Amino acid sequence: MRMVDLGNQRGPLCIIDPSHLPSSDSSDSDSSTVTTTTSTVTGTFFGYRKGRVSFCIQSHSSSVPLLLLEFSIPTSYLAKEMQYGLLRIALECNRVGSRSRSGQLFNIPVWTMYCNGRRVGYALKRQMSEGDVALLLKTMKSTSVGAGVLPGLVKPESGDMMYLRARFERVIGSVDSESFHMMNPVGSTGQELSIFLLRS
Repeated sequence: MRMVDLGNQRGPLCIIDPSHLPSSDSSDSDSSTVTTTTSTVTGTFFGYRKGRVSFCIQSHSSSVPLLLLEFSIPTSYLAKEMQYGLLRIALECNRVGSRSRSGQLFNIPVWTMYCNGRRVGYALKRQMSEGDVALLLKTMKSTSVGAGVLPGLVKPESGDMMYLRARFERVIGSVDSESFHMMNPVGSTGQELSIFLLRS
């Protein structure tokens, strides 16, 4: 590199020898390119008013669940957090604890759970059963989006069955990370809700 005095300029101009520039070969940058895959799925929060809340992901409202998780937090806690219009749920697991770096995230049995930055417990993977979960999904088979209370699904000790169903954008960042972002109706800001799955 050499310096050239431009006289009236406040200082010398640096001219870099082209031979000192990085190679134009793009093979290194190509190898580090990350491909992100997106799709749209159906997500449903549900739980008895005095019980724990669960989250179900389906390709569409009448399909078999891709993932069914039970959170350790009460339904009332989640409802309270959602009143502020912003809800971010992060589920994390350790790569060693998940047995395999390349294993599917949906097969992980236990997650550490954070809600709006606060650690609130854990999430457990559930299997479909002939009980309340199967009945809930059968009852909501024709419901694409909505929120409220399901009639008929009542337990004396737990109260009504509450639910929130919406379309989510599923973003697959890598084998170790996925996220789900609730899609509000066109023209509505509505609730900002995201769920992140991360294996670290």
